[in-house]
Amino acid sequence: MEKIDRPIRVLVSKPGLDGHDRGAKIVARALRDAGMEVIYTGLRQTPEQIVNAAVQEDVDCIATSILSGAHNTLLPKISELLAKNDATDILFVAGGVIPDDDIPSLKESGVAEIFTPGTPTGETIEFIKNNIKR
Repeated sequence: MEKIDRPIRVLVSKPGLDGHDRGAKIVARALRDAGMEVIYTGLRQTPEQIVNAAVQEDVDCIATSILSGAHNTLLPKISELLAKNDATDILFVAGGVIPDDDIPSLKESGVAEIFTPGTPTGETIEFIKNNIKR
């Protein structure tokens, strides 16, 4: 596989009605400090807005932060829209307050990895670096 000589591009997103973005901003800053190019969508984005932005911005990864409890609805919808937009080459990861019991079904739906509270940002950075398709 040919190596592309540009920074990894990550779309950091906050789907649904969740109004808390401190964690997303911390992750976005850590990704940027690790040399990645970060696009932050802001609060209260629909899955459609997130996937459209990811496709338009030609990102390598979508990193979604979700604390609202709507992860079982919103995250599979993002995966579904990535497939509909022929964008399954975009790595899709999520973080936030997600019960352990929900993680297997979310991974089956297309979320590559789930990062729960307390995960070191370095772990997220390494996962993205090691799993993007370029």
